[in-house]
Amino acid sequence: MDAYDKGSNARPVPGEPAAAVPDSLPPEGHETTSSSEAPARIPRQSGEQQYDDQQYGHEYGEQYGDTVLAGPPLPPPTGIAALSLPYQIAAALALAVVAVAACAHVGMVFLHVAPSNTVTKQHGQAIDEWIYPEFEQNWKLFAPNPLQQNIAVQVRADVRAADGDIKTTRWYDLSALDGAAIDGNLLPSHTQQNELRRAWDFFVATHDNANRPNGLRGALSEKYLRRIVVLRLDREEAGGRGAVVQQVQVRSRTTNVPPPKWSQEQVSDKPIVRVLPWWPVSEADRAAGTRPAESTGTEASAR
Repeated sequence: MDAYDKGSNARPVPGEPAAAVPDSLPPEGHETTSSSEAPARIPRQSGEQQYDDQQYGHEYGEQYGDTVLAGPPLPPPTGIAALSLPYQIAAALALAVVAVAACAHVGMVFLHVAPSNTVTKQHGQAIDEWIYPEFEQNWKLFAPNPLQQNIAVQVRADVRAADGDIKTTRWYDLSALDGAAIDGNLLPSHTQQNELRRAWDFFVATHDNANRPNGLRGALSEKYLRRIVVLRLDREEAGGRGAVVQQVQVRSRTTNVPPPKWSQEQVSDKPIVRVLPWWPVSEADRAAGTRPAESTGTEASAR
C-alpha cells in the first residue's frame, strides 16, 4: 500500500502534519457527513439575545425548556373577570338594573318632549310624575321664535320696624340682583339662574291678564312666588334689621330686546309694567324659608 492510500492505515507523508483521528468512528455501514454538507443554521433575529450553544444551550434547555415551549405567561384577569363567581353575578345584575333604568328614563324624557300621541294620552300622568320637577325639559332655546324680551321681577313690601312703625320699602329689582351674582361667576348656582325666572313663568302661565288664576295651580303659583320674594326681602334686610314683612307687592318690567343693526325688524322700546295686587304674608310664608318670627311676632332673628 503506497503513501497516498486513504483510510485509517494510510501512511503519513514526511514533512506534512498528521491528520487528526476522530475519537470514535461511526459504525460500519454508516457514512459520515462532510462539513461542507452540514445543515445550515437558521440565523437569529437581530432583536433576539445571542447565546453560546456550548455554554448555555444545554443548561437553558433543561431549566427553561417548558417555558419556552409554552410562551410567555398570560396576564392576570382584570375587571369583573377578576371577581369570584358570586360577585360576578351580582355585578352583572347591578349593571343590568342600571341599563334598564337608563333606558326607561330616556324613554320617559322622549315621550315628555315628543308631540302628543296615543302613549302620552294614556300614560300622561305617569310620565309627568316621573319628569317633574327634577327632569323637566323644554325646547325654548330651539323654538322658531325664542324669547326676545328682558323681564325684570321687582318687589316692595310693607314692613313693621322694630319700633312698631309700618313703612313701605323701595322697589327691589330681584332680577338685577340675580344677574349681578351671576356676572363673573364661572359656576353660578341653579337658584341664581332659574328660581325667580321659573317662578314668574309659573305665575304667568296660571293667571290671566287681570291676575286671576285660571286653574287649580293658580293658588300654588301665588304661594310659591310670594315665599320667594319674602325670602329675598329677608336677605336684603328690607326695612332694617329686625323688621317683619307684613305684605308684599310684585311687579314685572318687560322690555323688548333690540334687533341687530343689520335687521329691518322694528320693535317697541317702551317697557311694559305689570303690577300685581298686595299679598299679605302669613307666618307660614315666613317659616317656609325666611328667618323665623320670634314668640312676640314683632321681629325676626337673622337666618
